[in-house]
Amino acid sequence: MQDEEMVNEVKLEYEEDLTKALDHLISEYQIIRAGRANPHILDKVVVEYYGVPTPINQMANINVQEARVLAINVWDQSQLKNVSKAIQAADLGVQPTDDGKIIRLIFPALTEERRREIVKQVKKLAEETKVVMRNARRDCLDMFKQMKKDSEISEDEYSGLEDEVQKLQDKYISLCDKESADKEKEVMEI
Repeated sequence: MQDEEMVNEVKLEYEEDLTKALDHLISEYQIIRAGRANPHILDKVVVEYYGVPTPINQMANINVQEARVLAINVWDQSQLKNVSKAIQAADLGVQPTDDGKIIRLIFPALTEERRREIVKQVKKLAEETKVVMRNARRDCLDMFKQMKKDSEISEDEYSGLEDEVQKLQDKYISLCDKESADKEKEVMEI
C-alpha cells in the first residue's frame, strides 16, 4: 500500500512539472508581441514607486484602445514620467507617448522579416519547454526504476507505469505544439 502511495506521488509530481512547463510557455507567449496591442507585454515592466519596485499593472489601468494602441492610465499622475521611463528602459520596441494624463503605446505593423524572427522565437520557446518536459519524464522514470531495483514494484508494474508516463508526456507535448501553432498563426496574421 505504501508503495502505491509513492507511485501515485511520483506520478502527481510529474504531472505538476508538465503543467508548470506548459503554463510557463503560455505566459511567455502572452508577452511576445504579435503586431497588436497586448497588455501582457507590460507584465515584466516595473517602476520604482516610492522606493519599491512595482509592476505597472499595480499602479495603472492598462487598456487596449485600438488594435495597435495600448492606453496606460496611471492612478498617481505624479508617477507618469517614471512609468514612461520604465517602459522606455524595458526596450519593448515601442516608444511611449504621453499627453500629461495618459501614456499611449502605439505598436507599428510588423514587417514580414520581423514576423519570421518572432516565429523563430516562438519555436525556440516551444522546444525549450519540450526539453523541460522530457527531463521531467526522465526523472520520473528514474524514480520508478529505483523502486523496481529496490523490489518495491514488479517488472510488470514498471512497464505499465512507463506506458502511463509516456501517454502523459505525449498529451502535454501535443498541448505544447498546439500553443506554439496558435501563436505562430497569430504572429503571421496581417
